[in-house]
Amino acid sequence: MTKLQLKLLESLIYTKESETEKEMEVVQVLHMNGGIDETSYASNSLIQKKVISLTKHISEEAITNLYCSTLPRSLVIADLGCSSGPNTLFLVSELIKVVDKLRQKLGHESPEYQVFLNDLPGNDFNTIFKSLPNFQKQMSYQMGPGIGPCLFSGTPGSFYGRLFPSKSLHFVHSSYSLQWLSQVPEGLDNNKGNIYMACTSPPDVLRAYYEQYQRDFSMFLKCRAEELVAGGGMVLTFLGRRSEDPSSRECCYIWELLAMALNDMVSEGLIDEDKMNSFNIPQYTPSPLEVKTEVSKEGYFSIDHLEVSAIKWNGFDDEFNASNAFSDDGYKVAKYMRAVAESMLVSHFGDAIIDEVFLRYRKIIADRISKENCQFINVTISITKIG
Repeated sequence: MTKLQLKLLESLIYTKESETEKEMEVVQVLHMNGGIDETSYASNSLIQKKVISLTKHISEEAITNLYCSTLPRSLVIADLGCSSGPNTLFLVSELIKVVDKLRQKLGHESPEYQVFLNDLPGNDFNTIFKSLPNFQKQMSYQMGPGIGPCLFSGTPGSFYGRLFPSKSLHFVHSSYSLQWLSQVPEGLDNNKGNIYMACTSPPDVLRAYYEQYQRDFSMFLKCRAEELVAGGGMVLTFLGRRSEDPSSRECCYIWELLAMALNDMVSEGLIDEDKMNSFNIPQYTPSPLEVKTEVSKEGYFSIDHLEVSAIKWNGFDDEFNASNAFSDDGYKVAKYMRAVAESMLVSHFGDAIIDEVFLRYRKIIADRISKENCQFINVTISITKIG
């Protein structure tokens, strides 16, 4: 082996090790706030519940088609990125109710239900497990003695790798999880002053984020194609955007406002500038076309449904009117975001600044909500495994 070949090999090994370390860092650091206190995800996940409700008709249609075409004796469902709190079992319970109505209508015995709840190892699985006995009692009471056993398992790990045996799943659901990347993309050194893609981000930063999304979603689809039975289905909802511009305000604005709060603290000497410039959010909010393109490119799945929806930052459905802007909307939205982002901020900046960051963030959000119609955009796709 020549010296040049040896150097190239060493470089490749170093790059792979670096990528593995970054993936490990996200796996260890990224999690929603656990517990049930004021800053927990369980207490601040109204937006996520409303999105699940908003897209529930797509999941119900998919599980109906799946059950009627396969009639499984045992129905295996996986919820990927389940987090903890009231949302974790909400969609699963709705799917079981749909199947139970169908099997009664068709005159069939109830299948057994095996439900896998997946999230990263830092997720608060204990809170989920503690809620299961009461959940199972409620389901049994609501649906009567005819329902089959509902068995639950926790599956910690990244969904950008294999999680389940081959051909073991019938249905996969994921909501507001797949926008999270396996790692912070490489090549973001010149994204100074930003913590995510922004209107001031140079093209190479936008490209780095997109390419990381492509790699991650491609791997996700390959893994799930191995794990799903033929004819199995998935319904995936991303936090996304309508626009083909990855730095558009509809997907980046919420992070730009957090960057404003952090930059203010940098200018006051409360946060180190180098620390600020080295912090980037491992997320990509895709457009419908970008989601469709990756699914079609891999060729494992046929696309049954693709839909875009929107929900206001404050979770309310009323038409925007500045005079109706609630004085505590900034507080509510900042709490939602804290439940999601605190683990990453603490890991990078330490916990001493957190209260001050979100106090400033709250004020910035309240000001913008009072003047603008701020929305989260959701991209939902329903797909079926081919062959």
